[in-house]
Amino acid sequence: MGRFFVWWVGLRYAGFGRRARGASGKDRFVSFVAAMAMTGIALGVAALIVVLSVMNGFQRDVRDRMLSVLPHIELYVPGQQPEQVLQRFDELSKAALLNRDVRGTAPFVAAPAILMRGQALRGVQVRGIDPAYEPQVSELDRQMVAGRLSDLEPGGFGVVLGQTLAQMLGVMPGETVMLLAPQGSVSPAGFTPRLRQFTVVGLYRSGHYEYDSSLVFTDALDAARLFRDTGSAGVRLSVADMHQAPRVARALDASLPPGVFAADWSRNNRTWFAAVQTEKRMMFLILTLIVAVAAFNLLSSQVMAVKDKQADIAILRTIGATPGAIAQIFLIQGALIGVIGTLVGITGGSLLAYNVDTLVPAIERLLGVQFLPQEIYFISSLPSDPRASDITVIGVTALVMSLLATLYPSWRAARLEPAQVLRHE
Repeated sequence: MGRFFVWWVGLRYAGFGRRARGASGKDRFVSFVAAMAMTGIALGVAALIVVLSVMNGFQRDVRDRMLSVLPHIELYVPGQQPEQVLQRFDELSKAALLNRDVRGTAPFVAAPAILMRGQALRGVQVRGIDPAYEPQVSELDRQMVAGRLSDLEPGGFGVVLGQTLAQMLGVMPGETVMLLAPQGSVSPAGFTPRLRQFTVVGLYRSGHYEYDSSLVFTDALDAARLFRDTGSAGVRLSVADMHQAPRVARALDASLPPGVFAADWSRNNRTWFAAVQTEKRMMFLILTLIVAVAAFNLLSSQVMAVKDKQADIAILRTIGATPGAIAQIFLIQGALIGVIGTLVGITGGSLLAYNVDTLVPAIERLLGVQFLPQEIYFISSLPSDPRASDITVIGVTALVMSLLATLYPSWRAARLEPAQVLRHE
């Protein structure tokens, strides 16, 4: 038996050859089960591609919006008051810029506080910055929707709020708010908190709900005076490639003056990124079960096909077909179902993944719902980032499962004894 004959019979059994007019209802049922197995594989592959692409896009968008406000690397000097650290800015900046990967530097002061406007209270994170250096390490100046970043001046006690936070408090540029520092003074009259009135000089919008609702900016020297006992200070750095920030941070740790250490963005936000990666792995495992179920359907359809074609197998054996050739016929049949199902799933899933940004808004408008409340998911639109590596892994996984599902039926077909089968026909 030639190889062409094996392929010809395998194609006919898979339903790609010309079907006889008198095909029985049993044959049609076996073909229907095989088609359902192919459809299941395609749906599972498409679902995996779309879900992983959306999770990749979610991680990318949140990360990029975070880093539009936050720095790639921060240099900390623990044990010193903010004003002392700010005085060392030139020294630390020059030391950091010796590394070729460092693109820009800017001083910062960080502290938690309570923002008050009338009866409204809001816990916030205060960042003291220098407007002259800040554009080197963040996109805050390009995110201003009211006022200018340069309106923050030493001694002016101005503050820039996120647009979402300003709406929560009902405050507009030019109006005043109160900042309550966590430390205060103790006197015979009791504990007196440290309060300072600030004027809202501008609003920004980063697109990241958490920061737009809780992160405020003021001049670094003003922040150092207000948070002189509890604030931390240092130098913010930007690097040419954000993905190289961990490596650059390790190199800086070895070259910076004693008592200064570097922390990159992945370290400062490791909990969030670890949670997203864990969720992505679990979703991959869960959705792979869809492909596994389709592979079991393929196994069932192959077993039924072998049972249905026993007489054909016996005849092929009597005219010279070897057990290996019989096994190859059913391997080809099952492999074709798996390959076509995988290719259809990859094509459909990729088309959906690359058009999620247009399909989802259309569905939201049609149904009048919002799938991603910004207060929960940080972003309001459904992003997608299809990656060739993910698609390759999904396709290979589906193919391997499909091929494994065909091994047992093919082995059983090769072991059939022609004499025993023909005796019962």
